[in-house]
Amino acid sequence: MLLHKANIPFEIYERASVVKSLGAAMYLNSSTAPLFRQCGIYDELLSIGKYLPAVSMCTEDRKVAFELAFDGHEEDFGASGYLVARPLLYDLLLRQIPSERVHMNKKVLTTEQGGNGVLLRFSDGTEAEGDILVGADGAYSAVRQNLYAKLKKENKLPATDALPLPFITVCIVGQTRPLTPEQFPDLGREHAVFARVMSADKMYTWDTFTTAQNTVCWGSVLYLDEETSKDNDAFRNSEWGPEAAAAMCEQVMDFPIVSGGDKKLTLGDMIEWSDKDLISKVMLEEKVFKTWYGCRTVLIGDACHKMSPYGGAGASNAMHDAIVLANHINGLPFHPIADEIEAAFKAYQNERVEWVNAAFETSKMMRNFAGQSLSSKITRAVIKRIPAWFMRKMGIQQCLHRPQAAFLPLAEDKGAVKPAPQPSLAVKAPQEKTKTAQSNDKETAPLASVV
Repeated sequence: MLLHKANIPFEIYERASVVKSLGAAMYLNSSTAPLFRQCGIYDELLSIGKYLPAVSMCTEDRKVAFELAFDGHEEDFGASGYLVARPLLYDLLLRQIPSERVHMNKKVLTTEQGGNGVLLRFSDGTEAEGDILVGADGAYSAVRQNLYAKLKKENKLPATDALPLPFITVCIVGQTRPLTPEQFPDLGREHAVFARVMSADKMYTWDTFTTAQNTVCWGSVLYLDEETSKDNDAFRNSEWGPEAAAAMCEQVMDFPIVSGGDKKLTLGDMIEWSDKDLISKVMLEEKVFKTWYGCRTVLIGDACHKMSPYGGAGASNAMHDAIVLANHINGLPFHPIADEIEAAFKAYQNERVEWVNAAFETSKMMRNFAGQSLSSKITRAVIKRIPAWFMRKMGIQQCLHRPQAAFLPLAEDKGAVKPAPQPSLAVKAPQEKTKTAQSNDKETAPLASVV
């Protein structure tokens, strides 16, 4: 979307043959609001989302133990947080780019790069060429694997980057069909309701949260120890698919949930009200890679930093990556050489890495906060007693980074807490651009291939 708005030619290659509405919902707050405002789709985002004022931490007897509130975000950071159903967000973003730029069923087998460009070979026997390759293909990124194989041969790959992705949790997620407040009373409330149940003796936590479409997103996380992690390793899968979900559904059927009324519902009711092919199981890995780029190839999002969803930071940090990377790509000269491209990628990683590491630590803390270990229980006991001023301070740290695209009119930020400095805002497009060149950007700017 950002490349399109910057008049930078691009092609998107998606490995899936069709788009499946897998996953539940995403929490988007003030850290991404400027991006949606710049792109003119913030109002539509709000129309498909639902304001979330707090997360309720609940017990198995369906009582609220305490809440993590998001009070004052509108005043402090210029925007509040909203829960948005993942399929609707995907559709909103996809509608911002020309459909002919998206190529489905393109599974990357190999990539080659050098001084003259990048070559991609796909499993269907076709090939594609470009000047830049952006790997946005998830935790088990084929682009990263090809890049790392090349770097390893050249003895340029850090040893930790060659290690497998560690995972200690397994998650099952789904979304019900539209329901009525009679079926799920919290759907009758004006704002979204997020309830997380923490068991006293099970190695699980489970959530429900309401959407603007009168559906209920739900999920359950199993916390693995060393042995159960090995047992689940055989089912490690980069796809969010329904095939592996059935057995885990049976394990969580009787878990009690909070619905906002007197009805004693369970996750089994959520499963019954959900289309089975839209229930998915996935391993949740955690790792920040040291290497984000090499020559003409660069990684963003889960491809270079995979976070637990418990901190709600994975999607927003992927968007921040896209903003900063687009700024640096837009600043490249026409017909850039490999060294110029790599310098832009280095600047992108340098700008992003500290924010990513901070978000990663917060994500780990939130995962530990929701877990079942002794340290998790101690953490919860401490947080219950943390004063409001300290919670606000934590919120400031999480919402301080509110990046914007340098090549679009800046969105007004009305927050009392000003955003952190953003170096890539100073990056400008080549000044030698003439009126003729402006009308022929697609012939002169570097071609980006996004996987």
